[in-house]
Amino acid sequence: MIRHHVSRIVLACAEGGLNLAVAARLGVNRGIVAKWRSRFLRDRLDGLADEPRPGVPRTITDAQVEEVVVRTLEETPSGGTHWSKRELAKVVGISPASVLWIWHAFGLQPWRTETFKISPDPFLIDKIRDVVRLYLAPPTNAVVFAVDEKPQIQALERTAPVLPMVPGVPERRRFDYVRHGTADLFAALNTATGKVITKLSAQHRAVDFPDFLDEIDRQTDEGLAVHVICDNLSAHKAPMVHKWLLAPPGLPP
Repeated sequence: MIRHHVSRIVLACAEGGLNLAVAARLGVNRGIVAKWRSRFLRDRLDGLADEPRPGVPRTITDAQVEEVVVRTLEETPSGGTHWSKRELAKVVGISPASVLWIWHAFGLQPWRTETFKISPDPFLIDKIRDVVRLYLAPPTNAVVFAVDEKPQIQALERTAPVLPMVPGVPERRRFDYVRHGTADLFAALNTATGKVITKLSAQHRAVDFPDFLDEIDRQTDEGLAVHVICDNLSAHKAPMVHKWLLAPPGLPP
């Protein structure tokens, strides 16, 4: 923190501010301002460099730090997918705590992985632009719905009533329950009004999606064009869904 404020302290002092005023303006201790003012007046720029600090001399060399970083980025241990601090410490000849310190200093986290997917769709960019355009600048006389579904929702029933909270005791419930199968929840968010249209289904089938599209159609004014944004779930791309989309408005597919 002190090093971060050194240049600001010196510049503020050069403007003629007193130590107390500079300290209050920069949010630092008055003694710190006095220290750096006197060092700059005495030694000019050389006085702003770090002084030798007390403590145990450094035992880890630059070469060892470099080896930890390079091995972490470019190698994997035999029979493993990534280095542990203990394995790498044994190879480099330093303590596991030192390996962890170097990882933190260089922002390395070999124990973490993230997944991503690159779409092979050659029209991906055009589709993204269409979706973003619908969100940011929807057509006139149209309504835009963001549609998704949550499958495999567990329908549970407690085996005993929940005991209400009383002073000094939180709400309590038995850990066991009766399972009544699963449900599939469809939801369509009107991106302009925030209204949500929902429908529950006892199963997760392709035929249920056109039924939900019918429900959206029933709850939308006839004079509005309906735009539905949804993901690439297989149930959303089934032949019966394409057939529904190609059917003339108001007629069954």
